[in-house]
Amino acid sequence: MNINNLVIASYKTGQYIGKAGEERNQMVLFEVLAVKTHPWQGDLHNPKQAEVPFFQERRALSYGEKTWVPVHTVKNYDGELPPYKESLKQALDHYIKKLEEDASPWSKRSLECLFSLKKDYKLD
Repeated sequence: MNINNLVIASYKTGQYIGKAGEERNQMVLFEVLAVKTHPWQGDLHNPKQAEVPFFQERRALSYGEKTWVPVHTVKNYDGELPPYKESLKQALDHYIKKLEEDASPWSKRSLECLFSLKKDYKLD
C-alpha cells in the first residue's frame, strides 16, 4: 500500500474510498473521498434487534474527514473515484432498497434513521 494511492477502507460498519496516509501501531490515517457502503443502523452489540435501549443512527463519514482505521481493513482500489455526494447517495439508496425487502422491526427502525439522514445529507 503506497501512501496517497486510492484505497478502500472499513470504518465501523461503513466502507469508504479514499487515501491512506501514515501508518502507526497497526492503524492507518485514512482520508475519505467517497462512500462505498453506508454504515449500519442500530445497536452493533445487538445486531438486527429493534427493541434495544439505544437504537443508534449512524452517519457516513464526511468528505475529507480523516480517521484512523485498522491496517487490515485497507485494500488497494483501482476503480474510478466517484464524486463524494454521488457515492453517498448511491450507497444510501442501495442500503434503503435492501432494507425495504425486509419486513422486520429492525429494518423498519433502520429505514426511519436512513430517511432522516437522507434529508440531513440534502440528497433529495
